[in-house]
Amino acid sequence: MLRLWTLRPQQGVATASRFISSTAATNATASSSTVAEKSDSKWTPESLRTGLIARKRGMTAMYDDHGTRVPVTVLQLEDCQVTANIKSVRADKTEYHAVQVAASDKPEKTTTNQMLGHFRKAGVAPKRIVKEFPVTPDAHVPVGSTFSAIHFVPGQYVDVAANSIGKGFQGTMKRWNFKGLRASHGVSVSHRAAGAIGAHQVSPCHLCTSVQLFTRLQDPGRVWPGKKMAGRMGGKRITTQNLTVVKIDSNLDLIYVKGCVPGVDDAQVLIKDAKKKVIHAAKVAHADSKFDALLPKYVSDLPFPAGTKEMAKSLPPIIEAISKRTSPFIPRE
Repeated sequence: MLRLWTLRPQQGVATASRFISSTAATNATASSSTVAEKSDSKWTPESLRTGLIARKRGMTAMYDDHGTRVPVTVLQLEDCQVTANIKSVRADKTEYHAVQVAASDKPEKTTTNQMLGHFRKAGVAPKRIVKEFPVTPDAHVPVGSTFSAIHFVPGQYVDVAANSIGKGFQGTMKRWNFKGLRASHGVSVSHRAAGAIGAHQVSPCHLCTSVQLFTRLQDPGRVWPGKKMAGRMGGKRITTQNLTVVKIDSNLDLIYVKGCVPGVDDAQVLIKDAKKKVIHAAKVAHADSKFDALLPKYVSDLPFPAGTKEMAKSLPPIIEAISKRTSPFIPRE
């Protein structure tokens, strides 16, 4: 009987391979020379750094240098560590690189034996959530490294992804912001109704006159795909883009971002460099030889390949971003 594990790929056929890199730079007990070599690398417009996993702690307010009130969301890192570096060869011979990140410790008795072996190999405690972030080949991080809040620089932009709050089954007025019908003057039992969704369509007959045929044949005679109707609202994967990092606290691993973030309090969220205002904007500025505009205003460089606990020891524990707006108390010229 032919068994699956006896099959071998044919010669000359390109097959995708995926494995965990086991070089000296990715071992849990990386040597000091390897760490020093990694810290000497610099961020470039072509670099793609790894993201982080954080917990949404809630919202509060801060005041900038000019006294302006800024609503912020507080995100906290919970033992966010690297568990593996991924390298995969696609069918077209291109390489895919990624960093596997895990966060939030959990008891061993609630962890499967397979994941226990994986975490034990990486030299980290069992984690509740494991995610993978695509990176460039020069942005791999040593396995076992612990991230710090300084991974993101105050003043830069980030994208935050999480599952939005579920609202249950809702009508069209709440789900799609329909106006609804009038509260009086001829409207009966249809104040919040969705309205017509599609006309009937009846086959013509030889006994119908032209007027009757026109009234019996109505288009489209069906409901168009994607029609805005009542249904389940929320509970979807939402990415909020271009949020400004206002403040970081490396002692408590807190990241303050301007604005709201999807998800309930204490939910796991994914944070990474903004795709539009950091990654793409840097490539465009570099192509136009605008080397002073590679990063947002007042941001000179990004920790590369990542901001770790070791790097945080050499920096102030609390760093706030400089306000990008002008003082409202200075008259305009």
